[in-house]
Amino acid sequence: MIPAFAGITIRHLTVIGNILKLIHNNLLLFLIACAIPSDAADEQIYLAPEAFLTEALGTPPSPSTLWITAEIQPELERILGHPPPRLRQRYWKDGAKTAWILEEIGKEEFITAGFVIANDRIELARVLVYRESRGMEVRYPTFLKQFEGTQLAEKQRLSKRIDGIAGATLSVWAMERMARAALYFHRHVQK
Repeated sequence: MIPAFAGITIRHLTVIGNILKLIHNNLLLFLIACAIPSDAADEQIYLAPEAFLTEALGTPPSPSTLWITAEIQPELERILGHPPPRLRQRYWKDGAKTAWILEEIGKEEFITAGFVIANDRIELARVLVYRESRGMEVRYPTFLKQFEGTQLAEKQRLSKRIDGIAGATLSVWAMERMARAALYFHRHVQK
């Protein structure tokens, strides 16, 4: 008999084996759970794009397309902090007023927002679809009202300071980037 195992009975080995099986099974379940994407950030549709366009423009005109050309892309990349995700952007124009539906990542998921621009100022801002697990306070009218009347200032910054929301910093920043992009796009289609 090996001295280190002196006094260990079959019963002890059975208990140790059961404990090891339990650890193995729980570890396996934990690893499987980590591999499956979480649905914690369910998509919350607050306003359908069609409803936003109707609110903004009455009967919306047919959409137009702004191509993200070599002239537009560098400045848009500075505004967004990353390369533009697409080569074209749809918008709706009614006289001197434009409506934009944009998407930007908050922390991990896209936020879809709508902006109406008139006279180079934001007339209306709405969160249409929110997909993050936190920070959804950016959809409240008290937050969105801050964007009204804002225009692009020096270095493509907003002319007004937008107050943040505790726990929603990245969502606030995403909304600011989309507002700046909508104002920048509006300038290009008004030329």
